[in-house]
Order: sequence, then C-alpha cells, then structure tokens
Amino acid sequence: MENKAPYVLVSVFKENAKVESIAQSGSAISSIIDDWHTSGKMIWSGSFDDNKTAMSVIEATRSEAEEFYGKYSSATDSFLSTYMYQWDAMPLLSLLGNKQTQPTAEVITEEPSMQVNPNQQ
Repeated sequence: MENKAPYVLVSVFKENAKVESIAQSGSAISSIIDDWHTSGKMIWSGSFDDNKTAMSVIEATRSEAEEFYGKYSSATDSFLSTYMYQWDAMPLLSLLGNKQTQPTAEVITEEPSMQVNPNQQ
C-alpha cells in the first residue's frame, strides 16, 4: 500500500494564453476537481498576487498524484505551465489526514466541570 504525502501543483499562465482556451477548459477543470472531492480527497488552492500564478496542495499517493497531474496538465496545457512536486516540508497535512482516519485515545481529566449558577450571572 502506498503512503499518502502532500503534493504541490504550481500553475503559471503562459505569455500566449488565450481567453478562449481558458474558457473552453473551464468545465474540464471543474470536473477534475469535483471528481477529486467526491472521492473524499482534499485539495487546497489559491492564487498569488501576480494574477499569473496559482498553487494547489493535495494529499495523495504517488500514483493518485500522477493521475491528477496528468488530467490537470492535459486540460490546461494550452494556457498554463504546470509543475508538481512532493512537498516533504509539510507533514501537517499527513497528520491531519491520520487524525481523521485513526481512532484517538480518550483522555479523562480530573478537572471539575464548569457550571454556572443562573443566579451568578
């Protein structure tokens, strides 16, 4: 079984990008992202202030990441330069993913419960 890891997808608009190409690819891009979400996988994305560059972070196995990248790159090749890297510097995503899928031990504390008497308000 492959381990999941965070992957970063960086997309940069090409100098010769045409608005028509972007518009024509919109439904394909939406479908790729919708399919990713409906299969229970997470993706975080956002654009940079230069209005040319965007970054997305996914958590996936290597084969899932390669498949996602292949579909995304194919749909956007006419107007975006895309690059994907495994992001070892971000273990937080893996920790969050493990927390959602693994049972946690219940911790019982000896602290008294906080009770408010309505007359004290």
